[in-house]
Amino acid sequence: MSDDPGVRPSDTDRPTTAENAADASGGAAADADATADPDTPVNGLVRLALAAFAVVFALLVASAVTNPVSSLAVSFGVVSEGTNAFQILQTVVQFGGFLLATLGYLALTSEWGLLRLDRPSAREGGLIVTAAIGLLALQYSALFVLAEIGVTTGQNVAVVPAGDPATYYLAMIVVSILVVGPVEEFLFRGVVQGGLRRAFDAAPAILLASLIFGLIHFPAVAGTDIERLAYVGVVIGLGCVLGYLYERTDNILIPGLAHGLYNAAIYAVLWAGV
Repeated sequence: MSDDPGVRPSDTDRPTTAENAADASGGAAADADATADPDTPVNGLVRLALAAFAVVFALLVASAVTNPVSSLAVSFGVVSEGTNAFQILQTVVQFGGFLLATLGYLALTSEWGLLRLDRPSAREGGLIVTAAIGLLALQYSALFVLAEIGVTTGQNVAVVPAGDPATYYLAMIVVSILVVGPVEEFLFRGVVQGGLRRAFDAAPAILLASLIFGLIHFPAVAGTDIERLAYVGVVIGLGCVLGYLYERTDNILIPGLAHGLYNAAIYAVLWAGV
């Protein structure tokens, strides 16, 4: 956020043409990310509306492509309904739709700067692994605390295989790392949190993005309303960690791969228990 001193310079205090030219290159990057009146409530509401639009747009695009592509694959004999292959194909196509919508949103709004990414360094690779372990620790800690007060969480339908569990879990380890984790972070941390960050400070932007991230999972959870809400609460906490990771590293691949490894670890635990 830029400071507004509220005072205009007099004619004699205004910078010269030469000084303007000298400052132009240094201010170009800041101007590219600047927003008009970032501290006004109106801008905050606009950014919230854009975040909601991005998520709804992603859901619509994913819905529009998942069923047709899956049906086409069945009609050509690539997969059969009610199998692991069909379930995995639907997951990959759904997240492909999310990615397509994310890129479409960035193209429509010309806000490509929201999605900042770079190849992770060796040090960042260690951070990714550490973050994934931290996410697992946070999840199990939250589940323990909830169990102590007599609350259980619902079950995400994504962990329920249509066929042989061992085969499904192994496949989802790969899909989680390469598809699910990165794509969800591109959308929720890159577009949603990145957009909110242009109107809010870091903490509220991370929290709002995490709330949206958690609530989006509600329909995909089986159980009572209390169990589903408990699940959403845990996801919100995980989202805050991922949001903080993006805020600190400024590289969407860091939370993306950490998220993917975390999901993969869950499937690995399930596979080990088969």
